[in-house]
Amino acid sequence: MPLFARKSSKQQNSPSAASDAGSADHYNNSDVTMRNRGSLPPTISNNNNNNNNIDKSKAPLVFHCQLAHGSPTGLIHDFSSVRELYQKIAECFDISEKDILFCTLNSHKVDMTRLLGGQIGLDDFIFAHRKGRPKEIEIIKSQDALGLTITDNGAGYAFIKRIKEDSIIDRIEHICVGDHIEKLNGQDMVGKRHYEVARMLKDIPTGQTFTLRLIEPVRSGFQGIGPRNSSRASGSSLGGRNYGSGKETLRFKANGNAQIEPKFDESTVAGIDAINNLLESFMGINDTELASQIWDLGINKSNSMDFAEAIDNSDLESFGFTDDFIIELWGAITDARRKNTTETSPTPASTK
Repeated sequence: MPLFARKSSKQQNSPSAASDAGSADHYNNSDVTMRNRGSLPPTISNNNNNNNNIDKSKAPLVFHCQLAHGSPTGLIHDFSSVRELYQKIAECFDISEKDILFCTLNSHKVDMTRLLGGQIGLDDFIFAHRKGRPKEIEIIKSQDALGLTITDNGAGYAFIKRIKEDSIIDRIEHICVGDHIEKLNGQDMVGKRHYEVARMLKDIPTGQTFTLRLIEPVRSGFQGIGPRNSSRASGSSLGGRNYGSGKETLRFKANGNAQIEPKFDESTVAGIDAINNLLESFMGINDTELASQIWDLGINKSNSMDFAEAIDNSDLESFGFTDDFIIELWGAITDARRKNTTETSPTPASTK
């Protein structure tokens, strides 16, 4: 029996669980950019000055960008959404927007801990990963869970973020993290959100054979190079800037606006991570932007009923979260808030 009554009359569909949660890689400070003997490459700029919703009372925001497999440095500005960002990158490097699979921040490697999602630090360096070779793989679904965690780039491409160790997918050497899922059994997956792709994979009956058409990102000859000895903390920089060290972030909102906000505090980061882990466990997806939106809906609520009603009255209603899943999400939010309260409470003075 549910612990509360939802006011919404919507269908209560169980979220798909395409895979168990996998452990995230450690965040490391790998090479910020590829340089020839330490010299800065030529710079190219995107001069398309379209209007956007970013506050223009300050100087225009300009982000440095390269193609991950190597290119001159481009200057990207005048965008207010992830989709517009991809358009600007494509214009800057004279490539097709459809050629960009995803972007990473401050690393040219296919590092899923560095994915560009719903926000960019004001000092972050953007690396765009282009489409590489396609591959078509036939898979027998011998177990209920394939072992995939799926995310998307916010512009129509779903791809593999994590592969669970010793899972069906892990045992297929040709399937890799970063691969874009272009087709499933011949059906086009382009334009579908990650949760739609995860649900379709989940709905494949156990024992059935299916075919995935994947496109891997271009991998340069520098992918195996490790991080430099100098680090952000020790003052390494390019042209006097320390990339990825800013205290503010440009956050893309669900309404299409981009807004500069302070970076999340520790309790918010912990809460969003916990929500994302639940999304991964229950639905086989990873989406920091979605987790942030859920956190924002629950942060000022006093009970699970108000939280459920807030979700039902938002665009998240279409996910069809069950009452049990809402309770799990609410628990993650309250645990993070409780931890923050404990850590910030002053220590009582001792008496003698």
